[in-house]
Amino acid sequence: MGFLSDADKSQIRQRLQDLKDPVTLINFTQELECMYCRETRQLLQELADLDDRIQLKVYNFQLDKEKAEAYGVDKIPATVIEGGKDYGIRYYGIPSGYEFASLLEDILMVSQGDSGLSDSSKELVRGIDKPVHIQVFVTPTCPYCPSAVRLAHQLAMENENITADMVEATEFPHLSQKYGVMGVPKTIINESVSIEGAVPEAMFVQRVLEAVK
Repeated sequence: MGFLSDADKSQIRQRLQDLKDPVTLINFTQELECMYCRETRQLLQELADLDDRIQLKVYNFQLDKEKAEAYGVDKIPATVIEGGKDYGIRYYGIPSGYEFASLLEDILMVSQGDSGLSDSSKELVRGIDKPVHIQVFVTPTCPYCPSAVRLAHQLAMENENITADMVEATEFPHLSQKYGVMGVPKTIINESVSIEGAVPEAMFVQRVLEAVK
């Protein structure tokens, strides 16, 4: 049985009409000892089947170590959304529930080649010349999480120095414990700056800039 109902598929096809350039979903998985690996792969396959402009590539995390290292993937299930290049957009854990909307928005963003950030934010973000790693901890049932994930991925799209991860908190409890995730969304920037909850774009950008001072 599939994840997407016929009604879901119809709505998603309508949404995907706005695609411009091809998008590749790169999934790192393995069948053994991975929570939701199989389900993530199935969900991505169902999505890719809805539009010829979406391609799915699947790699085995253990057997394709060079690929995983090239993309900086260190845990699974992992999904990379790639357009003409790798923008540093990552999903760790299954992008289900509210996060499925984030996945669709990211696919459209990458396809259209525009982050959608305000001009002032774009100017600030493009000036970042140091590596930035953003981790946004979420759960599928959190209605406020997609906005935080979206902002992190928009920033990654604007600057090749930025990598932004959605991290499903319950699938990676060791990371949730490490960063003291008591509620979601919680965003960690370069191990030094944290954001509790969803915040406006300008505040999010300022917190990222604080992390690279």
